[in-house]
Amino acid sequence: MKISITIGGERFSATIQDSAAGRDLVAQLPLTIDMTDHGSVEKTGPLPSPLSLAGQPDGADPEVGDVGYYAPGNDFVLYYGDQSYFPGIVIIGRLDGDAAGRIAGLEGAVTATVDVYAP
Repeated sequence: MKISITIGGERFSATIQDSAAGRDLVAQLPLTIDMTDHGSVEKTGPLPSPLSLAGQPDGADPEVGDVGYYAPGNDFVLYYGDQSYFPGIVIIGRLDGDAAGRIAGLEGAVTATVDVYAP
């Protein structure tokens, strides 16, 4: 499933995996998420409801461009830098195209609107 993410007038797209966590995220859309910057590698913001961890490993080593879920904080995560393995991280999708680089250029806290992709 494709989603769109709009931050400050810039629109990005991502492909969400067909997993229990991915389906739970899509079921919550549309969302407005206040996101903060962490370590100059990721933007994170709380979701209204937890995502299922069924079938997921205990943690992950996300790559630049991954879309994730940080289960302990119930956070939606956009990875634009190198984050090492950490328990509680679930990879739920992948940003499309040059989105990770463009998100890296957005300094500080942002508000993201996340919805089902409509071309």
